[in-house]
Amino acid sequence: MEDLIIIGAGPAGLTAGLYASRARLRTVLLEKLAPGGQILTTDWVENYPGFPEGLSGYELVDRMKRQAENFDLTIQGNEVLRLELTPEKKRVFTDKGVMETKALILATGASPRKLGIEGEGLLTGKGVSYCATCDGPFYRDQEVAVIGGGDTAVEEALFLTKFASRIHLVHRRDELRATKLLQERAAAAEKVVFVWDSVPTRILGQTGVEGIELKNVKTEGISTLPVEGVFVFIGYDPSNDLLADLPVDFDDLGFVKTNQNMETSIPGVFAAGDIRSKLLRQVSTAVGDGATAAFAAERFIEGH
Repeated sequence: MEDLIIIGAGPAGLTAGLYASRARLRTVLLEKLAPGGQILTTDWVENYPGFPEGLSGYELVDRMKRQAENFDLTIQGNEVLRLELTPEKKRVFTDKGVMETKALILATGASPRKLGIEGEGLLTGKGVSYCATCDGPFYRDQEVAVIGGGDTAVEEALFLTKFASRIHLVHRRDELRATKLLQERAAAAEKVVFVWDSVPTRILGQTGVEGIELKNVKTEGISTLPVEGVFVFIGYDPSNDLLADLPVDFDDLGFVKTNQNMETSIPGVFAAGDIRSKLLRQVSTAVGDGATAAFAAERFIEGH
């Protein structure tokens, strides 16, 4: 019987692990992939406090991991298959056996949202990507499209200027949703071309991307943009598959509802980071969630 199991080793999970281990709780952090979560796909982080020059996503999460391990946090590469969660007992079924715990923190994060259009599934990994940091170098001196208008879309478009000859930034509105600083950088980038009021309707090609079909939302006109890569950044969907059929409350988008103490609708089960229903999903908010969830879990364990 563990005191605490944390599922997910992004910034929220690692921070929860750090706080729980420092509190001397018997804590195990489970992560089927490498620790880091989405931050590993982030080229450069410049809005995390304490690093005025910025640092890579990999370096930031590596520091978090090493710091947590300094307090003897156990990190296991187990894949969680299903959960049994009741107020009395919490069982975690993994590919390496069954574990029981007094309290559980869900830090499973979110995954990039898909466009859901023809050609996307066929060409994923063959010109359609959801990670510019991962795949940008493959598009040296080529034209690509970036779909989206938020911070992530603009940041990734700017990153792609290191490689691509031209980046067509496609957005359904006539102005970006990204922060003003990022908008200014994009406007000043010679390689970035804005395609306003447009949504993709089809990705063209059989063995590789040959272009993208666009629909103008105002005129309803259809056009074809010849590009060799399509990068999609239109938001995230919660990684909540483990919670299907469990008595956990979700918001309309499927993110887990919690109170200010990160408590879910099941006593002793907490949620932190991008899986949680909240206004802002950033490294800094994930870290705050993780710290609060671990502290609240400690209080819960003490009272039971």
